[in-house]
Amino acid sequence: MDPVRNPYAPGAGQRPPELAGRGRELDVFDVVLERIARGRPERSLMLTGLRGVGKTVLLNTLRSQAINHLWGTGKIEARPDQSLRRPIAAALHMAVRELAPRHRAPDRIDAVLGVLKAFAQRTAPTGRAGTAPKLRDRWQPGIDVPAATGRADSGDIEIDLVELLSDAAAVAADVGTGIAIFIDEMQDLGPEDVSALCAACHELSQLGAPLIVVGAGLPHLPAVLSAAKSYSERLFRYQRIDRLDRIAADQALCAPAEREQVEYEPKALDLLYEKSGGYPYFVQAYGKATWDHAPRSPITDADVRVAAPEAEAELAVGFFGSRFERATPAEREYMRAMATLSLVEGDAEGRDDMDAAVPTAEIARALGRKPASLSPARDALIKKGLIYSGERGTVAFTVPHFGRYLRTQPV
Repeated sequence: MDPVRNPYAPGAGQRPPELAGRGRELDVFDVVLERIARGRPERSLMLTGLRGVGKTVLLNTLRSQAINHLWGTGKIEARPDQSLRRPIAAALHMAVRELAPRHRAPDRIDAVLGVLKAFAQRTAPTGRAGTAPKLRDRWQPGIDVPAATGRADSGDIEIDLVELLSDAAAVAADVGTGIAIFIDEMQDLGPEDVSALCAACHELSQLGAPLIVVGAGLPHLPAVLSAAKSYSERLFRYQRIDRLDRIAADQALCAPAEREQVEYEPKALDLLYEKSGGYPYFVQAYGKATWDHAPRSPITDADVRVAAPEAEAELAVGFFGSRFERATPAEREYMRAMATLSLVEGDAEGRDDMDAAVPTAEIARALGRKPASLSPARDALIKKGLIYSGERGTVAFTVPHFGRYLRTQPV
């Protein structure tokens, strides 16, 4: 097989050649865009799921849909150590610029840009009057108009964000479309920023303003939002992004191959689904390795067996190993115990991926420690995005098959 013609793309956020199994999500978002453009009420959208299920790819595809509907759009990636103020200002600046050429009143655009500039340059109060901002806070957002005063510049992120998004939404309403802000890794936002974002979405929904937030994050994102504002459970539409079923996984492999006049034998597809578990990133990784090793079409199960060790070695280094290396010895000990217990829990639940959620009390018992003494390791792993707590008293891996990987590593 010609490696140059290999159609598969196992990359971080890289769109696969065939976006299989996501038709429902795309159709739902089309309806959301149309309803908002017609003044109908709709909720902002939150995509949740494990790593490797294609949340970022789907987020980018939804943004493309919004652009095709002539919406203004902007995208950011949240970081644990970064305030929301600057990134969302940059994203909103891009969205307003996309709408500006279709607006009949340049003064209205300049007014919103002035508010945006004031919002971007305002830092939270330090408690010491007259204290100059640090050098890293002296940021110029690249807006020529002067900063507005008395609007979105109080220093309280919750007040300022509501005012800013309301003004931007009014510009979108003027041109008969909307604004969509896309936020990846949303679980990494700080508590104040999450609270401010929820408050802004709540206010905009009550006003019927044509602006929505589309977030993507790990499975515990709903709990993060709920901890910030109790009404967030009703404020957003949540969509769980999971692994592909067998039909969709086969489509992800076969459709790109058919465009290159290549076929798979049924047994090869059986084995590829068994190896990948239907997780989109793994489907691409095993598909790419299999293509490179197969001598000819049709691709057989023997080709898959020959190629699988290479795919697994690449995953062990780039997908699993890089995450494992970020953990301290104490954190690795915690995860190893999780991996052993998740096999037992998964077997008891009849799960075929064998990475079930594990009670934290069982981890403490397995390590012969008191639960309180393990809290620092657990909290650090959650902060690093390696595990999450979907239910009180339990933890699970954010990366599919991570437990299986740990069980193969020497202690």
